[in-house]
Amino acid sequence: MSLEQREYSVLVASAMDNFNSALSPLLAEAACSPAHVATSVSAAKRMLAERSFDFVIVNSPLPDDPGVRFAIDACTSRGTVVLLLVKSEAYISVNDKVVVHGVFTLPRPISRQSLQLALSWMISARERLRRIEKKTLAIEEKMEEIRLVNRAKWLLISELKMEEPQAHRYIEKQSMDLCVPKRQVAEDIIRTYS
Repeated sequence: MSLEQREYSVLVASAMDNFNSALSPLLAEAACSPAHVATSVSAAKRMLAERSFDFVIVNSPLPDDPGVRFAIDACTSRGTVVLLLVKSEAYISVNDKVVVHGVFTLPRPISRQSLQLALSWMISARERLRRIEKKTLAIEEKMEEIRLVNRAKWLLISELKMEEPQAHRYIEKQSMDLCVPKRQVAEDIIRTYS
């Protein structure tokens, strides 16, 4: 899927109506829709608990909390890219706190052009995370297959008194002869002898 076809889900945590209305067309241009707006940190936490978002934009402070801790917590959500906007006088201290957690930080006031640039960086970061997630999933699946094959080998060793190399070769041969993955052969062995 190309970036032109991809849409990114966005959670905006901001109590400033003028910011929210100015941000809306920029999000639409960057294929960031639908945008869900929360006017407090507690509302934003509820929305984030209900579903995942590609992007979270926090316009700090919010009425019930500065939003810094929420930005850090949101960044730990799988695949979520977070942008925290803070007052320019607090930028350096806040950025030092959140940068180690992967939160992007920008000082306010912010220009339209800077916000567009930040959105393009967020898209780039999200796509990188997406590739990492795919690799991680593939590795996890491979590890699960290895675990199943090892379990099946041990069942063959204990039940059929095979040697370990013989059990390994048996699983590989069954896989080739039946034209099925080793995982399927291992699952069949486990079902049979468990």
